[in-house]
Amino acid sequence: MEIYTKASLIEKLKEIRSMGWIQSHRQGNVGGIGNTLEDLLGIPENNLPIPNAAEWELKCQRINNNSVTSSLTTLFHMEPSPRALKFVPSIFLPKYGWPHKQAGGKYPSTEMSFRQTINAVNPTDRGFKVVIDKVDRKVLISFDSKFVSEKHSLWLDSVEQKIGLGQLSPQPYWGFDDLFHKAGTKLHNCFFVGALRKKEKTLEFFKYDKILMLSNFSLDRFIQSIEEGDTLVDFDARTGHNHGTKFRFRQSRFEKLYSQVQVI
Repeated sequence: MEIYTKASLIEKLKEIRSMGWIQSHRQGNVGGIGNTLEDLLGIPENNLPIPNAAEWELKCQRINNNSVTSSLTTLFHMEPSPRALKFVPSIFLPKYGWPHKQAGGKYPSTEMSFRQTINAVNPTDRGFKVVIDKVDRKVLISFDSKFVSEKHSLWLDSVEQKIGLGQLSPQPYWGFDDLFHKAGTKLHNCFFVGALRKKEKTLEFFKYDKILMLSNFSLDRFIQSIEEGDTLVDFDARTGHNHGTKFRFRQSRFEKLYSQVQVI
């Protein structure tokens, strides 16, 4: 296994970039971009052998015309406070949920669903929105019935009967400090490599074209990314199983989360 210093890793990444188009080592594998890069570096999967490796990660994403794709990637899972309430299974599902599309088939007829990807820019068609409270240092989920689409009128009637159409009470939230601790342990300093992709007949090729060294994850920048709609809150639950509340991020904005960005 290769052992790198940061300087020697940078030089090796430059060498790989100069190689141009490289045939995928994992044909048909959705993780082929990262796997092929790790093979070229001679390192085990998800294990970067450099000093202070616990503080650094290697991230590789597909890019199009030198711009990272705008698809969402999961940053971390974190249930909202107040934790003791178990907000998703005890309030969102029974009070604001709707019949699961497979209720009465794959699942019991009573199976309910609560799936919403919520941002701070525009409310969802069911009236949910992310709100930033900088005074109390919280990220909250808000509900406003006037933003509910007409197509969900029957659902809105059910919400009114169950709990009324006022604001969520209490509002589920995440404290800034809790978010920074969680994100800071997940979003280490990293070498970020963007790869172009092409196919020739049945073969896949990558060109590792963009290299950034990102350091000092910033809470202020993370909160700003929520405000600007680049970080979203994703609820995905049904009566029988809560898949977990996720913070998801637009890959095209990844470097904006760090206070130091060095283009290699």
